[in-house]
Amino acid sequence: MTSRPDQAAAGADLSLLALTFHRTHRLLDPSAQGVQRWDVRIDCAGEQVGSLGAVRGLYWQCDNLRERMADEGSFPALVAGQLLDDEGHFTHEFEEFIESSSSVLVVDQLQLTGPFADPLIAAAVVGSVIERLTDNYFAVVLPGKDAAGDTDAGAALRAEAGALLSAETFSDELQIIDNALAAPGKAAQRVRSRLEGLARRGNFPSADQDWDWDEEDDGEGEVLTGRTAAVLRVALDELSAQAWEDVAEKGDAPVRRGEGLVLGALPRVTWGQDRSWRRQMARCFDDLSAALAAAGGVEPLCTGEEMALHLGIDRARALQRNRPRLMHEVVAGLPEDRRDFDWGWCSTVLFEDHDVLMLFDASLDGIEDGGNEINQAMGLSNLGAAEWFEPFRPDQARDPGRGFRHP
Repeated sequence: MTSRPDQAAAGADLSLLALTFHRTHRLLDPSAQGVQRWDVRIDCAGEQVGSLGAVRGLYWQCDNLRERMADEGSFPALVAGQLLDDEGHFTHEFEEFIESSSSVLVVDQLQLTGPFADPLIAAAVVGSVIERLTDNYFAVVLPGKDAAGDTDAGAALRAEAGALLSAETFSDELQIIDNALAAPGKAAQRVRSRLEGLARRGNFPSADQDWDWDEEDDGEGEVLTGRTAAVLRVALDELSAQAWEDVAEKGDAPVRRGEGLVLGALPRVTWGQDRSWRRQMARCFDDLSAALAAAGGVEPLCTGEEMALHLGIDRARALQRNRPRLMHEVVAGLPEDRRDFDWGWCSTVLFEDHDVLMLFDASLDGIEDGGNEINQAMGLSNLGAAEWFEPFRPDQARDPGRGFRHP
């Protein structure tokens, strides 16, 4: 790739790397409905060290996504020709390749100068852009490993970044990151952890470092650290107490947004549920807390537990920010770990998908209905409130005789 590190790199602080996102949206431009172009400036200590360009194609908002992306030219046009048919629909090959996708993010330009032109830095930048501009229903497209010529350093960097972020080869020219799968999220976290480690030690990526590490290398990343688990359990216990208080106060009465301590924070599809349903929701917090106490880890086994864990992670993050004295008491005596309190990692790795969060999107009202067009296209399940407590896998269901914390 590019020579590195030099004297300038030795004095650079990786922790000062920063991204500035820019997009101009013309309010009455019909072409802006389906495709957005984003330009990202990459700085270190206030000096520009690179840039990234990305095209965001939104299938549901575009009259013909193939024609619109082809009009962008260059790499987006190549992507459009391979992933979309003449009518603007995703091809059968693409739909077979991807788990579930309604939109694409095409990373069509990446430049990093001098010693910053490193695959690990490139992967961290691309991973951050993916986190900012996509959700679970995006496919992220980068050049294939063998498609970038020796003279195109930017394409080569994008290809190497894709490999580090667990992109899969779609064709000789394209590789794709499926955001619906857990592997890319784990890979992004692994990349970020490596870069954070280098930043803490004041090091730069080594010129002879092979960043194509084996999957076995991230074994420790599958386990919550002791301090993280302790804080998450406190958060879940607080939410449990509040949920049970809501059950006692609200009973069968419907709620509105913001009412109660927990019930009004749930998606609208749950607001009219009865006391029996609400007791099961409260028990989800208890079940997750008990799992943490018993094994130090947690796996949501139904939609209700997924929602409870999302809320728990949010509460744990708030405790870290707002309750330093409580945090000190909770983690006293527990060993420190460089991965402590990485709530972004928790949100990525502790879930198989984030389908339940779509219920907060008012523009997707009705998506919980099995007859809904988007629901069918994406193969969603267990989003209706009546299905929230059905186990994802019957052989992993919790003990039906475990009872409830309160009568």
